Amino acid sequence: MHLKEIKNIFHKELDSRYPKEEVDSFFAMMMEHYLGLDRFALALKPNLIVTKEEEQPFFEGITELRLERPIQYILGKAHFMGMDLLVNENVLIPRPETEELVRWILSEPRTKNQEPRILDIGTGSGCIAIALAKNLPRAKVYALDISKEALEVAKKNAARNEVEVNFVKADILKIDTIHEKFDIIVSNPPYVRELEKGEINNNVKRYEPELALFVSDRDPLIFYKRIVQFSLGSLRKEGLLFFEVNQYLATETRRLLENPNFSEIELRKDLYGNDRILKGKST
Repeated sequence: MHLKEIKNIFHKELDSRYPKEEVDSFFAMMMEHYLGLDRFALALKPNLIVTKEEEQPFFEGITELRLERPIQYILGKAHFMGMDLLVNENVLIPRPETEELVRWILSEPRTKNQEPRILDIGTGSGCIAIALAKNLPRAKVYALDISKEALEVAKKNAARNEVEVNFVKADILKIDTIHEKFDIIVSNPPYVRELEKGEINNNVKRYEPELALFVSDRDPLIFYKRIVQFSLGSLRKEGLLFFEVNQYLATETRRLLENPNFSEIELRKDLYGNDRILKGKST
């Protein structure tokens, strides 16, 4: 079958569910993943033919996309900070907002000419910890998660990106220390309230891990409160605490740092204009 025919089938089957540009993107990602072709291949070779064996994953992909399974889970990988990371339903798909969080950390003067000790709490795929380790080769990076399955993915990602990360299986709600002092603690913890589920796309609700997404409406800042408390004993003097936050609870989350133990508190907007990233310095 001609590859352009498969592309036409993609649009016929998926344009009613996704924007046309997104369907084009899905097809291009599959061309690259399964055939090793870039998105301009069809323009250069409009009569390109693929074999029955080669076309099979495209049609399987259409079936999964009709069920709103994320393309990253279909392909088993996601892009983050110039890296390819393995992903599956045990970890969240890394997002652009989280890249902004990492870039902020990398821009801090104290990360550049030292050997900082860094802890990523709720590491998931390992995207934050691995990106920091890759860009700060002198850093000693730790990554903590409660999920054994998530840590298995994160360890593979560290290996494939050739960085050393010290992984710790633990529940941040139940531990007081990991017997280290850190220059930087960072976390993108669960922060979506149950009442916000209606705003979440089906591809997220159905496939991404609830454990990493949702919190009770009764205590939506439970992880932030605990991590702030944990940081009081685990951050070095003038150490930095970074959070990705729920835009609807940004002010309330900021207040958790407005105490004598933190200074230079800053809340930044993400590329969509939402209050999303928070920083405080320990005193």
